[in-house]
Amino acid sequence: MSTVRIHPSVDDGIKAGDDNFQGGTLACHCTQEQVTVQVDAQTAHNHACGCSKCWKPQGATFSVVAVVPRDKVSVTANAHKLKVVDEAATIQRHACSGCGVHMYGRIENREHAFYGLDFIHTELSPQTGWSAPGFAAFVSSIIETGTPPAQMAAIRARLRELGLEPYDCLSPTLMDAISTHVAKARGLLPA
Repeated sequence: MSTVRIHPSVDDGIKAGDDNFQGGTLACHCTQEQVTVQVDAQTAHNHACGCSKCWKPQGATFSVVAVVPRDKVSVTANAHKLKVVDEAATIQRHACSGCGVHMYGRIENREHAFYGLDFIHTELSPQTGWSAPGFAAFVSSIIETGTPPAQMAAIRARLRELGLEPYDCLSPTLMDAISTHVAKARGLLPA
């Protein structure tokens, strides 16, 4: 097994989803007054995401996030603990104010292509059968959170080994250069 770590839910291989799965519950990491969310649908477009905004568990390089119809998501306990992480972001990520876990992300702009879809992390669910991750997005963005650019070839190779084709807006080399510039400006990499 590779020493390149992506996310705990995929590092030991990707588990297939169940086509008949109809949803389940998500729970934050608090030991008391857990925020819980009911999801009444199977997820779609599950993927490893390298963006700097998505919630990642401790030690993960990528988040694993999928979408479900907005009307299939409801907070069932301790909604008072949810706070939007960044009011200016396109995806309004609702996080538990206790443990910091992102419970769901919602796009409020009706003009956005993804309006009507909520973003969730199925690793927060005790149920199995959620759709399997199928690709990796915003791969170069992990540089912006401190991943050394020299590790990118090994990370992309590991993603492909797992069956998660890595995607970026431009060629990987150009995206690495852009993200390296951003990371240096933020002081996360030496100038």
